[in-house]
Amino acid sequence: MMTEFGLNADYLTKDRKPWFPIMGEIHYSRVLKRDWKESLYKMKAGGVDVASTYVIWIHHEEIEREYDFTGNRDLRAFVQTCAECGLYLMLRIGPWVHGEVRNGGFPDWLLQKGYQLRSNDPGYLAEVRKFYSRIYQQVEGLLLRNGGPIIGIQIENELGHCGGAYGEEGEIHIRTLHRMAREIGFEVPYYTATGWGGAATGGLLPVMGGYPEAPWDQRLTKIEPSGNYVFTYERNDHNIGSDYGLGAGVTFDYKKFPYLTAELGGGLQVTHHRRPVAQASDIGAMSLVKLGSGVNLLGYYMYHGGTNPKGRLSSLQESRETGYPNDVPELSYDFRAPIREYGQISETYKEIKLFSMFIRDFGRDLCDMPAYIPEDNPVDPMNFTDLRYSVRHNGKQGYVFVNNYVRKYPMAEHARVRLTVDLPEERIIFPEMTVKDKDYYFFPFHMKLGDAVLQTALASPLCILNNDTDAYVFYTDTDPAYDICGSLGDTKVITLSREAAKNAWKVKHKKEHLIISTSAILQTDQGIMVIGRCTPRVKVYPDFATIPEGWIRSGREAEFTVYEKHIEPADVSVTARCVREAADQKVYELEMGYPEGAAEDYFLKITYQGDQAGLYLGEERIADHFYTGREWEISLRRFDFPKKLKLVIDPLYENAEVFLEVWPAMKEGSACELTRAIVETEYKTLLF
Repeated sequence: MMTEFGLNADYLTKDRKPWFPIMGEIHYSRVLKRDWKESLYKMKAGGVDVASTYVIWIHHEEIEREYDFTGNRDLRAFVQTCAECGLYLMLRIGPWVHGEVRNGGFPDWLLQKGYQLRSNDPGYLAEVRKFYSRIYQQVEGLLLRNGGPIIGIQIENELGHCGGAYGEEGEIHIRTLHRMAREIGFEVPYYTATGWGGAATGGLLPVMGGYPEAPWDQRLTKIEPSGNYVFTYERNDHNIGSDYGLGAGVTFDYKKFPYLTAELGGGLQVTHHRRPVAQASDIGAMSLVKLGSGVNLLGYYMYHGGTNPKGRLSSLQESRETGYPNDVPELSYDFRAPIREYGQISETYKEIKLFSMFIRDFGRDLCDMPAYIPEDNPVDPMNFTDLRYSVRHNGKQGYVFVNNYVRKYPMAEHARVRLTVDLPEERIIFPEMTVKDKDYYFFPFHMKLGDAVLQTALASPLCILNNDTDAYVFYTDTDPAYDICGSLGDTKVITLSREAAKNAWKVKHKKEHLIISTSAILQTDQGIMVIGRCTPRVKVYPDFATIPEGWIRSGREAEFTVYEKHIEPADVSVTARCVREAADQKVYELEMGYPEGAAEDYFLKITYQGDQAGLYLGEERIADHFYTGREWEISLRRFDFPKKLKLVIDPLYENAEVFLEVWPAMKEGSACELTRAIVETEYKTLLF
């Protein structure tokens, strides 16, 4: 029986029940086809229910009428892989997508036609119809109605906000594209359009965005604090697309649509002129604020970074050369996303997994809890003094959200705080607490724990283990101060540290287990896979019925049983020598010595000082990087474990028109030097 999807003014529904999905952006044409399945399983392990992807026109029809849906561009195979991994898919068909792509995704030949692009120009619409039809040919039979994973179609992107028709003309254009898509065959439950900055939505389901900073901003100074750290009923992020001008208000009625996001920054792109680096807490605090503001879909852009394909006629990245305000790397689209360019699990991934694990088990109830933002909650992003908090409840139970975090700005400490929640018939008073700078968390009240009720707690819920004996898992770094009314009976309450919760993974092997491990734990078609860079070690609750093959049971820690597996270390030696030094660059030769029996992957980690760097295999540039003050990491498996690579570093000058959070040490007015090159080994093994 086909799953039924719907919506109302407050939330999405699945089989007529409230549904709070997590959505993550991955661009199949920027990821190796051989890695799709593992990447999607990593997304699913992070709590993602719906993958989203652009279909980038120039990636498929760079030369007019020469279509390429092969290799990494094989859209049909990607959709099928989503289905195999148990993920739904939101297909973002453009035709204009932005996505830091050359011409926003338009092929050069289209620009040469003389049409009024992103309008109802008949010539332009005829070309769009051809492209839409080609997309449909690729996904025919894979829509939800056919049993496939595609549940939604996004039409256009930022129309009227970042170029194209605007006002009523823009609304008509969106409706025209929507009608065209349906005529071609795209019949799905959800049709969306980006809604920020005055963009046209054409009556489609508006999806919103929010980023912790603005690397597209043309200023070269520290900018004002993001409004995304303030609890507000305002859904618009005025900073998105500010390179095109200050964003306008929304064009739709909030009351008619649920609050959904498609572009919460899972990280930040890097532009040549502006290079802020998003930290895990930057994304985590923003996610919490959106939850406390009433969001009922958390959608991250990007969730998985990637690498731009190489064009036949030109490079395919956004650049000032093509009329855009920004230069981005030719190849790297890492985005400092939760899953990085080469599939690395980042700290951001673990940070936002705290929310996705919670939502997977408690999201249905949360959907029915509107946000109530107190009148004394500060609305000015520049207010660093007053406590920021919000409440979501259904009149009987709910959560209080507290944020004392603003990226790059210190916040006042609040001592002896007693959070209060006013319900229709009761006032909830939490125990006394101190809210420190950089704190952000949420606490439950009147939460059911089996037959008991958790009146209040100073701990955040993570998940439920539904077995013969249910276990409710919370996390905090202070006294949880549980106030439980009634008998728990056989129901267990487990309390983790916040760090342990970030390293928590919920899997099913005969029963539901919680695993604590710094390695990634994926539930795949091959079994429960462990991926990490250290000796595999997991803590499990409840204990497995049998010891996994090749593992040893090495002890217990509180409620958890500890398992370890010995893997013989496979270290790679790296020799770096400077082979050319000039005023305009330095060139290094890197030589790797691999042991016999190669591991799953080796990651080359480069620390350098300079403006930018390129990595070459022979004479071919295979990777690139803009200096940010952070380590650059490259998968060696991606390039079939090369024994020699060439590293080219361009100098950064002290008077460069660049915004950096961390500047390198200058020598005689410039910096251009490799400081370290090491290799880390990645292991993969199965539990069951």
